[in-house]
Amino acid sequence: MKKLLTSLMLAAAVMAPASAQTTLIHNGRVVTNTSLGVIENGAVVVRDGVIVSVGESGEFQDESVTVIDAQGGWITPGLFHPHTQLGLIEVGAEPSTHDDAADNSSFTAAIDVADGFNPSGTHIDSTRIEGVTRFAVHPNTGSAILAGRGALADASGEPDSLFATRQFMLVDMSQSGARTAGGSRTAAWAFLRAAIEDARFYPGRFMSHHEGDAIDRYDAAALVGAVRGEMPLVMIMDRAADIRRAIAFAAQYPAITIIIAGGAEAHLVADDLAAADIPVIYDPMRNLPDSFDTLASTNEGAAIMHAAGVQLAYTTVGSDLYFNPRLLAQHAGIAVAHGADWDDAFRAITLTPAEIYGVGDQYGALATGYVADVVVWDGDPLEVMSAPTHVLINGETQSLETRQTRLRDRYAEVTDDHAYAYEH
Repeated sequence: MKKLLTSLMLAAAVMAPASAQTTLIHNGRVVTNTSLGVIENGAVVVRDGVIVSVGESGEFQDESVTVIDAQGGWITPGLFHPHTQLGLIEVGAEPSTHDDAADNSSFTAAIDVADGFNPSGTHIDSTRIEGVTRFAVHPNTGSAILAGRGALADASGEPDSLFATRQFMLVDMSQSGARTAGGSRTAAWAFLRAAIEDARFYPGRFMSHHEGDAIDRYDAAALVGAVRGEMPLVMIMDRAADIRRAIAFAAQYPAITIIIAGGAEAHLVADDLAAADIPVIYDPMRNLPDSFDTLASTNEGAAIMHAAGVQLAYTTVGSDLYFNPRLLAQHAGIAVAHGADWDDAFRAITLTPAEIYGVGDQYGALATGYVADVVVWDGDPLEVMSAPTHVLINGETQSLETRQTRLRDRYAEVTDDHAYAYEH
């Protein structure tokens, strides 16, 4: 007799239509990210890509159901990385493989990462096998501080893996943005305000003289969504002084939803961020002052912001955003090692990123009705030596093979039985 589900969960499984595909994931420590908390010996029922039940394991046997035995490991929602360039860069040193920024383009807000995203990028595979099932795709700035519109994707590598386009607008208000804007932060803020005014009065302003003060009509049309609060405006910044300016900006433009990305010194203004209800995308592993914007960076920053009530999602910007998003769980473990609660840290790489981008009712938790992004781990997911044994995206079991694992397997036990290399 297989040890599976309670009678309530069994009913959810066996009452499905004959054509439904049902998967039972059981015999593991289930982290739900809901009011159910952690179920020490639990199971998850998945049908046609959606979670239909979560609860305690029981006794059941049905040969028509696909069974995944966690073997006492952990069963969690898939990880959600809020800040990557996955699918936009293949080789960092080869410009022809970059679609993250358009340095010589006259377009700004109108740039859309969906037009350059490659779902077959090899770094997506290496990210998926580390438990990341969803991620945000961020553009980089080119000719202006407005970088363009970002998107959300799953890590399946399928052609339709980009599931939400034009999901947010990105603007660089850091020291690099200051350089792009003309040499100072004052110029960057002046440009941003002028661009917002152009968008606020679109299309009327462009009917009279056909020119905006900062951006053209095409870019203004793209920026309208952020100005009206239909998509968040992600502000790249690290310095506490800049974050205070962003808080004041949010009060000046209450219709605009702001997200801070970077935030190396955000812990210095944690109470103000919490009061203003401004989320932060933050790397707990950044603890070295690599610029004058990050002098106060510390590994304790995540714990301070969690304690203050800041809505916090973790990123891997300190490692890399195009080939090291796979290290997301490790960075969360660093936060725990420096004072963050485990529950807060795990939420910061699952449910909170989904909530920040407006899809928290579909992803980031194990609950009835949620999309079945489920990961089975052989140990604590925030422990660096743990690894996924199964990854499900949309209820489909994913391959844990990558180009790197194939190379490893190919050359792990090579023996020289031939006189010439061409004979291998």
